[in-house]
Amino acid sequence: MVVRIGVEEEFHVIDVESGALTPRADAVLGRLSRHRGDFTQELPQSVVESNSGVHTLLDELYTDLSSARRRLDEAASSQGLAIMAAGAAPIARLGAVPATDDPRYRAMTEEYRRVADEQLICGAQVHVDVPDKDTAVRALCAINPWLPPLLALSASSPYWLGSDTGYASWRTMIWQRWPTSGPAGCFTGAEEYDAAVDELIVTGVISDPGMIYYDVRPSAHLQTLELRICDACPRVETVVLLSALFRALVVDACAPADAPPCDDRHEWLRTATWRAARSGLEGDLIDPATHRPEPAPDVVRSLLRRLRPTLEAYGDWELTQSLTEEALARGSAAHRLRRAAHDDDLLAAVDLFLAETRGENWNRRGRAGARRRTTRTRAEDVPAQARRR
Repeated sequence: MVVRIGVEEEFHVIDVESGALTPRADAVLGRLSRHRGDFTQELPQSVVESNSGVHTLLDELYTDLSSARRRLDEAASSQGLAIMAAGAAPIARLGAVPATDDPRYRAMTEEYRRVADEQLICGAQVHVDVPDKDTAVRALCAINPWLPPLLALSASSPYWLGSDTGYASWRTMIWQRWPTSGPAGCFTGAEEYDAAVDELIVTGVISDPGMIYYDVRPSAHLQTLELRICDACPRVETVVLLSALFRALVVDACAPADAPPCDDRHEWLRTATWRAARSGLEGDLIDPATHRPEPAPDVVRSLLRRLRPTLEAYGDWELTQSLTEEALARGSAAHRLRRAAHDDDLLAAVDLFLAETRGENWNRRGRAGARRRTTRTRAEDVPAQARRR
């Protein structure tokens, strides 16, 4: 079976002058009418989602994702806007971003109230082909333990509403408020999984299978497993790395001979996810083999070694190893953002993520053209925590 990959990326719409989140996704999408099937709106009016094609080769996926970002940037920049791939926009204000005017989103806003109001976050979702839903559901137990390292690689949301949260992925903390978020449970197959989903719908807490927000889930409309735990990633290379690792995890977990029996011990998984959200790549992660804390680079490299035979079989080993070492050397996006804010200010950190989203090298002095302002942003436009020290 040829195992293909597809990616959904969510992007914040940023006002160029202030560096702040702005509810103008419709303006960006309006300039993308001939690509409308590739780009959609999300719950908040400040988020645009891109949908890649389906690919077998990582370099083709990279080209596709980079092209989508260029189209988005062109559509945004013509209107004084920019797009940012990050778990959360560093500068934002609650109450300034209404929900998208769509029946589904209006219903969610009414039912979930503040949980929905504060979903000013973005993720990157990776879809990987599976043979069938039964196989996909049984693979969940083998995949779940290795998802926190993927979250750590993606962590890009240390700031929330202009303040440093102390977390590498505050998006994870916001996302876990939903009633069906977190690690997927253990199921014997598709019938048991579907029965559990139906039971949740009967409670009235969720309205349909699309509201199952597990960290990994069988897609509600595609024959894929969908990775949902990750922050949106400023660098497209990180998305390609996550895609390669997740595909290898899925391939291994779907191979019957390699599927170990489930021990039904999942209580540590939420703890491991919290640890990854708190520290990213700069602290410890919970080692899935020992359930003990180990330095994040050690756990990530352990995952890479575990997946090497499958990565080699798909011709992905050299690129994936290179991207992994580059990611570990650079540090998490959360770390890079904090460093930019410390060295300059939060507006400079916004410039960093805008430049990385476009695939540019960021120049702190030249600002990489991220915000070509003729005057400094007015102090009243920026939260106090974001102003230059």
